[in-house]
Amino acid sequence: MTNKTTLLLSTETPDGWTIEDILTEIQNDIIKRSQKIVDDKRPEARQVLDNNILILRRLSECIAKAQESTILLKRSFGPHEDGKPRIGVA
Repeated sequence: MTNKTTLLLSTETPDGWTIEDILTEIQNDIIKRSQKIVDDKRPEARQVLDNNILILRRLSECIAKAQESTILLKRSFGPHEDGKPRIGVA
């Protein structure tokens, strides 16, 4: 098993995404997709829309937590330096 990230920013993936950025992109996609069904009155469409709203709320909570971690890391250890993790091991 490898510890290398696929999407997220890390020492091995310097062009990766921050957690908050990737979750925001997912959130934006869900909003765009939901706009296409907002006027559909069928029960199935309403349930999907309700589910999407719940998912969006939870994503917002996750984004806030990720931003909190970023602020904590910057405040405690300074800005990220290429090739060196601020916490943990490389």
